[in-house]
Amino acid sequence: MAKGNLRRIDLAKIVSQKKGFPLLFSKKLIDNLIDVLIFSVSKNKLNLKNIGTFNIVKKNSRLGRNPKTRQEFIITARKSISFKPSKTLLKKINN
Repeated sequence: MAKGNLRRIDLAKIVSQKKGFPLLFSKKLIDNLIDVLIFSVSKNKLNLKNIGTFNIVKKNSRLGRNPKTRQEFIITARKSISFKPSKTLLKKINN
């Protein structure tokens, strides 16, 4: 496995090696999986059994400050994604 961040191509190589698929097919498979995840999360909530739940969190605008210059600015309202792992996943990680 790759150290640090895992890229799409790294996932495709792992799938290709483990399952014997051609690399091009594995790339398409990973891209399609990510597209489905994005579409599902954009509907507000995605629950993957034995993995966890992705939620959209709405953050309000707020006052931010540059710690170096102490200059204040407005951080605009935005949406963010939160992930809560399932109990099964946590047990597998901790054992």
